[in-house]
Amino acid sequence: MNYKLEFPLSPELEKYRDRIEATIKPYIEIQTNNDDVNWWQSKFGGFPYLPKGFEYPKTPDGKYLFLLAQLNFDEIPPLDGFPDRGILQFYIADDDLYGLDFGNYANLDNPAVEQKFKIIYFPQPDFQVENIITNYDFLPEPEYFPVQGCCCLQFTKKYAPISTNDYQFTELLGGEIHELFMNPEIWDEYLEISQPVGHKIGGYPDFTQEDVRKYSSKSDRQQKADILLLQMDTDCNETVDIMWGDSGVGNFFIDDSALRELDFSKVLYNWDCA
Repeated sequence: MNYKLEFPLSPELEKYRDRIEATIKPYIEIQTNNDDVNWWQSKFGGFPYLPKGFEYPKTPDGKYLFLLAQLNFDEIPPLDGFPDRGILQFYIADDDLYGLDFGNYANLDNPAVEQKFKIIYFPQPDFQVENIITNYDFLPEPEYFPVQGCCCLQFTKKYAPISTNDYQFTELLGGEIHELFMNPEIWDEYLEISQPVGHKIGGYPDFTQEDVRKYSSKSDRQQKADILLLQMDTDCNETVDIMWGDSGVGNFFIDDSALRELDFSKVLYNWDCA
């Protein structure tokens, strides 16, 4: 589908309009709020939906993982390639690296060895409370976890072009566009257009440093994790306290074909901070 920018651009960016519009993708903006949240709802933090008898996720050495995010796709506007139902959960370890394994970056064609994080998908959740786990007293208090508290989520479908630190930016828009960003007004204009920051599903990611996906070779790109499955940003307000290191951002990426097959066994997890 061809998307258009429905507003004028500065003269400097106008000559790149066609290239910019060609990169536009839909995404789901996520907003947090402090409404009460139940077991099945989308949430950041808190306790998960888990059927009775389901083994709570742990690291290989037996340490508990903690729920970072839960997405109930019955609550989320349709997004091509993504599930239209079911509950998707993101768990990470409670350690000083938030479960990130930097060693995986040396092998980005096989990026996800889920040792200290885990993605779980329930295509048909059971909505009977008597059939789910409701007592999580066995979990210790996390020490390093990036999310303090629990909040429910609201979703809005939006559209935006490629972000400046996506590894494909120069390839798709041309290296000369970087010269325009020497002008802070042009830089701010493009950031306003591309909307890289914030919590989101799909679209283009934000990084405080650089896109780790650029280190895989071109021959690996058919298997590259090019779909932004979830971005959770630093967000400190009256609703929730999320802090990735020093005001960083966390991302999960997946290959398009794996996503369409609902195969979440090979997800690239990354977070960075300033």
